Amino acid sequence: MEKLTKRFIDALEVPKPSKVGVKVRESFAWDRELRGFGVQVMPSGLKSFVIQYRSPEGRPRRTVIGRYGLMTVEEARRIAHEKLVAVSKGLDPLDSPDSKVKGITVAEVCDWYLAEAEAGRILGRSRRPIKASTLAMDKSRIEVHIKPLLGRRLIATLKLGDIEGAQADIAVGKTSKPRAGSRGGATTGGEGVAARTMSTLHAIFEHAVRLGKIDSNPARGVRRLAGKARERRLSRSEIARLGRAMHFAAEAGEHPTGLAAIRFLLLTGFRRMEGLGVKRLWLNTEEGSVRFPDTKSGSQTRVIGRAAMDLLLEQPSTASPYFFPADWGEGHFIGVVRVLDRLCSSAKLDDVTPHTLRHTFASVAADLGFSELTIAALLGHAARGVTQRYIHIDEALRLAADKVAGEIASILDQSGRAGRPSRSGHQAEPVGADRGP
Repeated sequence: MEKLTKRFIDALEVPKPSKVGVKVRESFAWDRELRGFGVQVMPSGLKSFVIQYRSPEGRPRRTVIGRYGLMTVEEARRIAHEKLVAVSKGLDPLDSPDSKVKGITVAEVCDWYLAEAEAGRILGRSRRPIKASTLAMDKSRIEVHIKPLLGRRLIATLKLGDIEGAQADIAVGKTSKPRAGSRGGATTGGEGVAARTMSTLHAIFEHAVRLGKIDSNPARGVRRLAGKARERRLSRSEIARLGRAMHFAAEAGEHPTGLAAIRFLLLTGFRRMEGLGVKRLWLNTEEGSVRFPDTKSGSQTRVIGRAAMDLLLEQPSTASPYFFPADWGEGHFIGVVRVLDRLCSSAKLDDVTPHTLRHTFASVAADLGFSELTIAALLGHAARGVTQRYIHIDEALRLAADKVAGEIASILDQSGRAGRPSRSGHQAEPVGADRGP
């Protein structure tokens, strides 16, 4: 390909039949610099400027924008550029003014949603402004998955097949990206990620319909992939192996905050960010509880066992409001995943995540004979019935928390103090420690 110029177009030959009796078709020459811009040469010798593109529905299209001779190359290039820019925005130059679909793109609606939600003008399912943590996850799914696959599409042209096709692309990893640099994680695909992204997109469209931004929700009726429930839990022998790994890691200089945080997650069943984000002001030592001003299920008071409370009280006093502070900055520790990965590698444990620790807590509670209602209260699950709404911190619930935490602590400590560094002992420089801000 070459750049289209007057000299180049003048030199283009008229197409001729390769064999006698074969119908002669037009030929094309495409511009090297502006993709989709070209010249069509007819058997009659007529030369015309054309553009070639795909419609918002994905159909290939080609249209003449002017005849060579009546229009200069510079004029044709300018018009072609304008039309191809419109195509990139989800418009179709072949649509007539009467039939052209007017509307906004998926990217524009997503940007509108984020701006309105951040300003507190969009309410979530709890009839309250959407949480910052939820918005952060929504923004991630929008930027990583939704915009690359559907961002330029006009919402009015979307079909169920388009959205389910995007879901399939996410599931097979089309939008996956490796980890960039030393910070942050990799962008992954999978059925669970795909289904949650479609749920986010459906919710965004529903908000836009309710507030009059668009006429209908094109994601309504989309069949979301069924995610595979994670049933992984640590058996008693695996808890003991993890405890031995924590003990040896502490002696080798593993990050003490990371070890303490992992132990705390096991002793409480807290979600990862709940456990890491516990502030000193939230601990009520008299009733043995942590009062969360906000969680996934709203504000909560969560009872914890004596072993878990002792662990918190053993943490060194610092200027940070958190029990598990970051090594620098004002936030809490965030490197627990990498510490856990190193421990599990040492203990030869597979497929263990911080959420596995939560499952393990619940499983030990069930093994000890506690009811689903009691376990749900210990885990802070949202109330699903009238009875559960009246669960509060009483002796029975406190006893359950003490017994579960004590049982797990006992298994962990079979081979030493399992990564519970002494407050007075000097800690060596952590080996391979991940110092999250």
